[in-house]
Order: sequence, then C-alpha cells, then structure tokens
Amino acid sequence: MKTDKLTFRSENLEGLTVIYLSGELDLEVASHMRAMMEPLVELTDRKLVLNLRELTYIDSTGIGILIGILKSRHARKAPFAVEGASDHIRKLFDMTGISPFLEAANTRYS
Repeated sequence: MKTDKLTFRSENLEGLTVIYLSGELDLEVASHMRAMMEPLVELTDRKLVLNLRELTYIDSTGIGILIGILKSRHARKAPFAVEGASDHIRKLFDMTGISPFLEAANTRYS
C-alpha cells in the first residue's frame, strides 16, 4: 500500500511477517493502515513484526493503532514485535508509556 504520506510493504519469511512502514503514520492514513493490518493481525501462526526504521512521524492516532495491534495479538496469544524505531519515535513511546509493552513483545532475535 502506498499513500502520499505512508508506504506499507510486507515481507513473508519462514514463520514471520515483517511490515515495513515508511513516511508518516497519522490520522490522515489511519483507516488505510487499519485496513492493511487487519488480516495480518489475525494470522496467529506467524510472528508479526512492524519495522519502523523509515517511519518519520507518528501521532496519537498512529500510537493508538500500535496499541490496538498489540492488544489483538496478545488476546490471540500471537507474537508481535516493533523494531527499528528512531530515537524520536522511541521518546514518544516512552512519554506515552507504551515502551515496556513493545519491548516485552520484541522477541524477534531471542
């Protein structure tokens, strides 16, 4: 998926789906992001990883989407991780209090 603000690319590896986000995740693209993520969140036999290395901006709506994915995956007992967040975005995660939950979920390499 590509909008003017956000590019969404997925890669399927053995037992793992990595979603690469590039650009800005905000209210304007939230409905697109939710629509793209919905079927992936339900794939409980695969680990789901969001790679945020090229994400330049996220607002409270985007953070809410991440929390929703985290809750859905947790309820399904399905692995989920967020990786590659910039220092700026990690600070936002720290300020909103979601960092510990994302760090606990980030077990891709262990």
